[in-house]
Amino acid sequence: MADRLGTPRPPGAWGCDPIRGPRHGTGLGVAGCKPSANPTALQACRDDKSVPIGMRLIWEAGRRLPGKPSRPTVPGGHGGAARRVTQDPRAPAAPVAPAAAPPPAPAQRILLGILFMCLSGLLFPVMSSFAKILGAEYSSLQVSWARAFGHILFLLAVFLPRYGVGVLRTRRPGTQLLRSSLLFTSNLSHFFAITFIPIAKAAAISLAAPLIVALLAWPMLGERTTRARVAALCLGFLGVLVVIRPGTALFHPASLLVLVSASCYAVYQILTRRVAGADTPETSALFSSVVGAFGMLLVLPFIWRTPETLFHIALFCGMGVLGAVGHYCVARAFGYAPANVVSPFQYFQLLGSVAVGWLVFGDWPDAGVWIGAAVIVAAGLWIGWNQARRR
Repeated sequence: MADRLGTPRPPGAWGCDPIRGPRHGTGLGVAGCKPSANPTALQACRDDKSVPIGMRLIWEAGRRLPGKPSRPTVPGGHGGAARRVTQDPRAPAAPVAPAAAPPPAPAQRILLGILFMCLSGLLFPVMSSFAKILGAEYSSLQVSWARAFGHILFLLAVFLPRYGVGVLRTRRPGTQLLRSSLLFTSNLSHFFAITFIPIAKAAAISLAAPLIVALLAWPMLGERTTRARVAALCLGFLGVLVVIRPGTALFHPASLLVLVSASCYAVYQILTRRVAGADTPETSALFSSVVGAFGMLLVLPFIWRTPETLFHIALFCGMGVLGAVGHYCVARAFGYAPANVVSPFQYFQLLGSVAVGWLVFGDWPDAGVWIGAAVIVAAGLWIGWNQARRR
């Protein structure tokens, strides 16, 4: 290469490597300083006083010419070495994808679990009133079967079109069948008991279920417990005794059946929490009534009585719908929050039971029921608050 005076110049004498700076020629002279080069090296090329002023002006003009968009570095070349391909700094920046929405905070998930549990606590008293009305005319076994079978039919009608047959698959079939057996036993005991005692009294005794959940959450779920929590549990069970009042004229043996129902339901809730990570809430809600719906078919012919009125048919069907939606809410609640946090919020069921018992049957709890229920609720709420604070 020669300058305009004809004086030979060695290759690279006026060249500036765009990566390494001046005096490292590329064999292309000033043209080696491409517009897409390293900005720091290009500045050094421009300030190199050994380059004639004309060449620097040519370089400035060439730098302002539009260049082809560069390609990213790609593997290949001789010997498998990667080829360095620079990118035009004037090319528009690639659009940045918006960040994905963060998952709900733990506090939000716990709040959702509490809301679902409160909703279930409002639905179950209405279902109990249906069962009490039907229990005066029909066998408790038939009432329990109707509740379970209606539960299955309603959820299948809702879930199958949306989720397909996949909703019937479970990873824990044994645990799901055990849950279903416990729920059927709980319902049967409860429905039989409320034919003899007021709904509000049965609901007050049923408040022991969250206390039993808190008691069993440590050995069955590995959730830690404390001495203060154990003391609160003892206080809560003392409240249960105030409601039942064994040894007095107000005691009725059916109250013990409600306690059996509460115990079965507590274990049912713990197992629901255990399968929450393996099965969807929809699957758990469906399987919760399998035993009651199909197991009872063996004894149903011996105790069956055809409903006499459309009102009774509506009550039978309504029990299934209310039970299905209620237990779906329970499954959702335990999918969002720990068992010993959401369980105390079943106490809304007591208020609903008092209202339904007074409006439908004219039953109003006496002072002993209110005092015992208040002790149970206070113990359960303290347990839930203590657990939330420790988290």
